[in-house]
Amino acid sequence: MPGPSIPAAEERAAEVPPDGPVQRSGLVRDLSLSAILAGVVAVVVSYSGPLVIVLAAARAGHLDAARTDSWIWAISIGSGLTCVALSLRTRMPVVTAWSTPGAALLVTSIGSYAYGEVIGAFVVSGAVIALIGLTGIFGRLMRLVPAAVVSAMLAGILFSFGTGVFTSLEGTPVIAGSVLLAYLLGRRWLPRYAVLVALVVGVGCSAATSRLHVRLDHVGLVQPVFTTPAFSVAALIGIAVPLTLATLASQNAPGVAVLSASGYRPDDRLLVGSTGLVSAALAPFGSHAVNLAAITAAICTGPEAHRDPRRRYVAGVACGAVYLVVGAFGSTLVAFFAGLPKELVAALAGVALFGALAGGLTGAVKEEKDREAALITFLATASGVTLFGIGSAFWGLVLGVAAHVALNGRLRRGAAVPPAG
Repeated sequence: MPGPSIPAAEERAAEVPPDGPVQRSGLVRDLSLSAILAGVVAVVVSYSGPLVIVLAAARAGHLDAARTDSWIWAISIGSGLTCVALSLRTRMPVVTAWSTPGAALLVTSIGSYAYGEVIGAFVVSGAVIALIGLTGIFGRLMRLVPAAVVSAMLAGILFSFGTGVFTSLEGTPVIAGSVLLAYLLGRRWLPRYAVLVALVVGVGCSAATSRLHVRLDHVGLVQPVFTTPAFSVAALIGIAVPLTLATLASQNAPGVAVLSASGYRPDDRLLVGSTGLVSAALAPFGSHAVNLAAITAAICTGPEAHRDPRRRYVAGVACGAVYLVVGAFGSTLVAFFAGLPKELVAALAGVALFGALAGGLTGAVKEEKDREAALITFLATASGVTLFGIGSAFWGLVLGVAAHVALNGRLRRGAAVPPAG
């Protein structure tokens, strides 16, 4: 796609009118191959990476195959329903997923409680997140964050995915190199389909080098397993509290930031509140948390999805539709994604996020007075540090805001996320 004629940060702010799209056109009319592909790539990244942690948590909890499949079904169906419904409702590319840091917490804690108590903690966590979202508390806190800090956090989140394109060259230079070269040639000659070109060439090279091991065995629909919630103080303290904090700080905050940094006006009450309610409703089937996504959302909110930001919501709908299909078949289709070479997934995710990473860096350094705070945010987020079970995106946000206050003496309310409505 040809480069923008105005700075990227200014372009993003100009892309989406303050009060939302001028008109709400039909989904069929807005369909585009590039947006659909962005949604598919987001799903591939989700199932090829973060789901591994969920499976590790299921093993740590000694869950049988039926309950493990039910867990995958619940988080996939929850993510799919919220992606489709919220993208259509808001006409924004709203991408949701399951809480990766929440699943990581469960790896070390789920085995200490009866499974019914674990489910009870999931229900309470989802209800608390819904309450915090619907009351507007979450949004009010996010609106205190300066825009440069939000952009820097986005850049920090995506940094490792950008470098992943090149670190993959060490292990499989043919696959990663072909993806990068195909993407660059695609940007030159077919800018709207550069990621598609990279995907096709990467899959072809993977097959040619015998690194493609996708398979589909015993295809069948999942039978969800309902577990009656039980409630205990120990499980609420040991699971519900850290799961709630990790999901809000490490998932929903970056998720709102990604949409805001891309020029949209996310309704935090609607987005956080509804994902919390869905989490609570599906918890008896195993869903630990459904929340706003950040990394996969960035794939769908950038110009690679579509040049017109008003038509990028199709990427969110496509992502949700694929989630629903994969969720319906559970681990059967998950095995398909597991057969893709990790270097292919890393390289494909990296090139798909180039535009979002460039936009984040541009927004971070736009204002000279904000650059040092933005730099601290970027470095802290990119470091990958985890403290008290909460990931680096949250700590980058906290340290960036602290640095901004120290250097400027105050926060300007509404700098990052404008009030919804």
